[in-house]
Amino acid sequence: MASHKIERIASDLIKYLSNILLTETRDELLKTITLTDAKVSKDLSIAKVYFTSLSDMDHKEIEKEMKEAAPYLRGKLAKVLEVRNIPELDFIYDETIEYASRIEKIIEDIHNN
Repeated sequence: MASHKIERIASDLIKYLSNILLTETRDELLKTITLTDAKVSKDLSIAKVYFTSLSDMDHKEIEKEMKEAAPYLRGKLAKVLEVRNIPELDFIYDETIEYASRIEKIIEDIHNN
């Protein structure tokens, strides 16, 4: 399969999942989720979906909640994503934004001192 097809599927997956999280879930925690990236395996069997959250909950707890919601979200995706087999969803908390924030603060502290 061409890599551009896999990239398109990953992009569509983020778009549709974001919409489902915002409009079709009742859980308020799921509405605080922002999807940042998706990596789909070459055989389309697994999709690693990276996310952040505005919630103050522990990241491990949020990740656990997302993994519990994965079958529901996968079922919703099956109705809108135009692929034969919907990949298994593996949700991973994306710490990139927090890491960048910490580095910015360190640099700012260095400049101020």
